[in-house]
Amino acid sequence: MKNFILIGAAGYVAERHLKAIKETGNKLIATTDMFDVMGRMDSYFPEAEFFTNFSGFENFVTQQQKSYAPIDYCSICSPNHLHRSHIEFALNNNIDAICEKPLVLYPEDLDSIENLEKETGRKIYNILQLRHHSVIKSLHDKIKDEPKNKIYDIDLTYVTSRGKWYYNSWKGDVTKSGSIATNIGIHFFDMLIWIFGDVKQSIVHSYESDKASGFLQLERARVRWYLSLDYNDVPENSRQKGMRTFRSITIEGKEIEFSEGFTNLHTETYRNILAGGGFGLQDAKPCILLTHQIRNTVPVGIKGDHHPFLKG
Repeated sequence: MKNFILIGAAGYVAERHLKAIKETGNKLIATTDMFDVMGRMDSYFPEAEFFTNFSGFENFVTQQQKSYAPIDYCSICSPNHLHRSHIEFALNNNIDAICEKPLVLYPEDLDSIENLEKETGRKIYNILQLRHHSVIKSLHDKIKDEPKNKIYDIDLTYVTSRGKWYYNSWKGDVTKSGSIATNIGIHFFDMLIWIFGDVKQSIVHSYESDKASGFLQLERARVRWYLSLDYNDVPENSRQKGMRTFRSITIEGKEIEFSEGFTNLHTETYRNILAGGGFGLQDAKPCILLTHQIRNTVPVGIKGDHHPFLKG
């Protein structure tokens, strides 16, 4: 049994981490969040210490590391812009970090935590759960066995509509979330790079606060991508079914269906880490560099090989 702490316990994704820690047979000894209504803890680790003040949490961790039962892992579910400092907190306290996406926001952050990883001898793991999805893994293996000179045509479309609250939260602040390409697109970019190889060219056609679109030339694929938070971008037939989200990946015109199978991906990620695997800093690096480049690129407008959703 390993000892865990968790930062950002009130966030949406934190419950998946609580579930993963419990289902892998480990122990959460302390957690922290500014939000103090934490009834979800009663379903997982009611005995865990809880702090709304980070300095109190920090003091607890310092003392725990001197005890007979030191902490092994720190799960990080805090807002994106705090990931670097929370990773540094974990490593400086001799604890391995398991961090949600994006690992960090900026290339210089990558350099900093990579140096700290080497200095401390601790490990940094990133949650790249789509790599554990059965359909995605099968696709990865299939493409790997195909002729190396085959280039695939891909359309990636992801619409996840958000209300007005989103733009008044940290997620709507580009300095805190990294904006739409980082906040909602990074898992898909990571997945595509993992399967189809490194980025050779990136063109941004459109980039706004609630939607973005562009083109990627990967080693083995041409990708037209479209990301949106706008409910009006959900196709009409999906809206009629009451759906507020639309996810589609087509390869050579064929839809890749992976709408199911997301339930246990965090638990599978934890099992992999605990077994000596896991996806580390070098795995996360390409998609962080790509999203940083995308949000700092001047859009060229609707021309060239653009996503069909841009026609409107």
